Amino acid sequence: MTTHPNIPFNRPSLEGRELEYVADAARSGELSCDGPYSRRAAALLKEALGVEEVLLTTSCTAALELSALLADVAPGDVVVLPSFTYVSTALAFARAGARLRFADIEPVTLGIDPRSVADLLTPEVAAVVPVHYAGIGCDIDGLVAALNGRAVSMIEDNAHGLFGAIGDRPLGSFGRFSCLSFHDTKSFGCGEGGAIAITDRADVERAHVLYDKGTNRRAFVAGEVDAYTWVDIGSSFGLADLLAAHLWGQLEARDRILEKRRAITERYVELLTPEADRLGIQLMQRPADRRSAEQMFYVLVDTRERRDAVLAALRSAGIGATFHYVPLHDAPGAKAFLDVETDCPVATDISGRLLRLPFYNALGPDDVAQVATSLVRALERTSPTSPR
Repeated sequence: MTTHPNIPFNRPSLEGRELEYVADAARSGELSCDGPYSRRAAALLKEALGVEEVLLTTSCTAALELSALLADVAPGDVVVLPSFTYVSTALAFARAGARLRFADIEPVTLGIDPRSVADLLTPEVAAVVPVHYAGIGCDIDGLVAALNGRAVSMIEDNAHGLFGAIGDRPLGSFGRFSCLSFHDTKSFGCGEGGAIAITDRADVERAHVLYDKGTNRRAFVAGEVDAYTWVDIGSSFGLADLLAAHLWGQLEARDRILEKRRAITERYVELLTPEADRLGIQLMQRPADRRSAEQMFYVLVDTRERRDAVLAALRSAGIGATFHYVPLHDAPGAKAFLDVETDCPVATDISGRLLRLPFYNALGPDDVAQVATSLVRALERTSPTSPR
């Protein structure tokens, strides 16, 4: 196996004035959270999402944990979430004491299946957590219909979905809370970072208290109270302004970044669509009313065994392809937190057949062509009809 791929799976890149802004932040002396770059980035995200408030956090995991606190998720509550997601989606609520019910996904967007959610709803359910996989909006309308007006908090795990949309409405604006990721594998990154978006004005004041380690710091700074003191639960969720400076440089270049990533998707589609039926693969799908956040590109191979063989062949050829989530509903770590055992056949099937291709801003047309050519060769060699 090639130790250092010729074309890696991911490679972070500088797209604007990131280094200039980091140096400026370092000279400013305002290094901790809620500095000038934090405020700029949060204001941009607030406007882009059309929400009441955005708070930058140390990670999407931290944003999810903050959302669990704000939603008052507690022991005795149940949280419904898709089995096909990263472990942080589950851990944030397990740590709050909730029991977990894993829903299946639907096979087009790979987002949570509203029919599966409907089967899992009982009075104990406090929250439902849809995930916009690969930056393609899940079936929010179907999910809202399934909830049917229940007093259940919708918390969007929008780690993949910044600047994606359903119709004209941004991903991350549908739930009571939504959570973003700025990990270096995401379209916009600062190494490690995240954000929580808050759609209900009634949650904003308490969000600041929990964000400020359970204190009334914001009210004190605004001159609304005479003393700065502990008033609620909370933690140290804030993103350092040094990292926010890097993030601001990325967000400032958002149009250019999205254009680059959209071109990569279009090139993969152009090269692989004519071969898909012959090779027994299915390209990722995007419903007509969705705008992609251009987070990744994947294909579905016809069987798990063939996917694994193709993956090994690509890696041997220096192509940094990979698989993705192992379903959580039967993961060893989930057993202690399960409310009920569920069967998620689509998640299990998709997990075994999904193959992610290299996808990053600096991936040029020739690189994409090399990946596509290597993929076609690997699929041809592993075809059931190919000579052994």
